[in-house]
Amino acid sequence: MKSIKIMSCILAAGMLFTSCNMSNTGKGALIGGGSGAAVGAGLGAIFGKGKGAAIGAAVGAAVGTTAGALIGKKMDKAAEQAKQVEGAQVEQVTDNNGLQAVKVTFDSGILFSTSSSNLSSSAKSSLSKFANDVLNQNRDMDVTIYGYTDNQGWKNSTAEQSYQKNLNLSQERAQSVASYLLACGVSTNQIKSVQGMGEANPIADNSTAAGRQENRRVEIYLYASQQMIQQAEAGTL
Repeated sequence: MKSIKIMSCILAAGMLFTSCNMSNTGKGALIGGGSGAAVGAGLGAIFGKGKGAAIGAAVGAAVGTTAGALIGKKMDKAAEQAKQVEGAQVEQVTDNNGLQAVKVTFDSGILFSTSSSNLSSSAKSSLSKFANDVLNQNRDMDVTIYGYTDNQGWKNSTAEQSYQKNLNLSQERAQSVASYLLACGVSTNQIKSVQGMGEANPIADNSTAAGRQENRRVEIYLYASQQMIQQAEAGTL
């Protein structure tokens, strides 16, 4: 597996973009025709409701409109497959190349017991289905996994110690998910990054119990690999 790294921040958007209920195919064609990496990251944040992610193959050039549409069509199919997995929350986002991607979020309460990185039996069932019915059916898609916690402190720990413990726990949980997916037959070459983010990038209010529950999560991103992009550009995807 690729080396595991810890990130301190996620790219944020600084532009406005209006979106309706377009399919990935339509958005892939719209975005794929001239977006550079910087623009793609911004759009990714917007399509992800402000929660963009640093994902995307290093292609070095803008991807053509037709290729973007072909990739979008495959992402539509992968998103529909992911929606069949119990406990999976599926969103459509974009990667750093401005290409359509799929974000699948699992509430850590579904996956783990409190303060633990051991997967529950129900979590293993959901992840097994996700591996077999989604990832193993789309081996030309790259995968990045992020783990997150809320900002609650740990007993008998300083704020700094709690921050580090939350960071470590998020890494352990992300790694547990990755390891189980690999055990279900997912290729080590497919999972490009496994990262613990700790308290960073909350998606809800940490001052409420409901908000903290939302913030405790594992996100799995599926995005076009360099091979998929090359095939799309060649019209063979």
